[in-house]
Amino acid sequence: MSEIKNRVAESKLITFDLEELYPKGRREVLDIKDWLYEGIILREKEFRGALEGYDWSSYKDAYVALTCSTDAIVPGWAFLLVASKLQPYARKVVVGSLEDLETSLYQQILEDLDISQFKDKPIIIKGCSNKPIPENAYIMAMSKIQEVAKSVMYGEACSAVPLFKKK
Repeated sequence: MSEIKNRVAESKLITFDLEELYPKGRREVLDIKDWLYEGIILREKEFRGALEGYDWSSYKDAYVALTCSTDAIVPGWAFLLVASKLQPYARKVVVGSLEDLETSLYQQILEDLDISQFKDKPIIIKGCSNKPIPENAYIMAMSKIQEVAKSVMYGEACSAVPLFKKK
């Protein structure tokens, strides 16, 4: 009787898991609609007053997505002013959704990532995740890894989808 071999474990395939790069920290959405008159009109004096009276310390070490959930026309400076109040506390502030925030975090992480270990190697970008990894993060990872890898696949080693092979 022959021994059963785990060919996946013996392969030179490197698994790249975006979840391992997920930055720890609280994510918060800050909706400015509550500081607008009737939720839709920005009155500068009242808006500034509301910001001055707000306790920004609750955002300490948080990643913050600024948004306005109403159809208000918000001047560009309004988000800048809110961001300036968050600056001493928050780790990062973006205008948009939580997905926009995650995309921004991954963009920074992937730009700084040393990919020399992937040179001329077969890489599989792991597809399953328990964290909210944005689709754009996979695209950014693919673009970066493809520059140096021998091949790139997506999914799990037992059922990977080939994406790229160096000619």
